Amino acid sequence: MEIVYLFGFSERTGNHLERLLPLLKVQIQKGANVGLVFIHDGVIGLNTNGSIPSKLEELLNSNITLKAMVPDMKARGIPIESLHDKIKPIEYDELVEILDNTQKIISWM
Repeated sequence: MEIVYLFGFSERTGNHLERLLPLLKVQIQKGANVGLVFIHDGVIGLNTNGSIPSKLEELLNSNITLKAMVPDMKARGIPIESLHDKIKPIEYDELVEILDNTQKIISWM
């Protein structure tokens, strides 16, 4: 990935994805390989149980690599097996590897 966003907001408590999505779309249109890692409260609402916020649904249908931190899911009582299938669960070692191999890291927290 050229650009990785670390996203730490719950979409259940605000409109943070609404502000981020236009930026992501522009980067994708320019041909950037974009990824987003859900961390901290950003993992809230990623499971398939219940309704999915509309902006998260839009993100799931975009051309963005999506990952979620397993330790943050466990800390919030979110079962990994209920994670949406378009989002890959990752551990800390995978996050470190992603960050080490990415040209640009943007913290959206």
